[in-house]
Amino acid sequence: MPTDAEIREILTSVKTIALVGWSPKADRPSHRVAAYLAGRGYRVIPVNPGQAGQMALGEAVRSTLAEVGPVDMVDIFRRSEEAGAVVDAAIAAGAKVVWMQLGVIDEAAAARARAAGLQVVMDRCPAIEIPRLGL
Repeated sequence: MPTDAEIREILTSVKTIALVGWSPKADRPSHRVAAYLAGRGYRVIPVNPGQAGQMALGEAVRSTLAEVGPVDMVDIFRRSEEAGAVVDAAIAAGAKVVWMQLGVIDEAAAARARAAGLQVVMDRCPAIEIPRLGL
């Protein structure tokens, strides 16, 4: 579990975030968190194969993480059992951080990410952590 100082460092150093599992539905947490992060000045690239090619947050929605290109952080809005594949794609894409949202926990995937040199946050939400840490 990262410390508050580590989370603060992550949230103040990343600039580009791929948000995997983004939803176009405004009532979904992934939509609200993406909009919040974009409003805070992050470049947020939505990833959702069913919405690929549409525009959201000033970005084209991508089908897969591999289509996004280099990003600082991958924010995962997928079920825990699907997170491992996203983490593996994040490692392959050269991301610096994988962030698994509230309720998303995959210890084996987290261990793979750490072994590859990525920082890992699990079972937390950046839209909660930013105000909590006064960022």
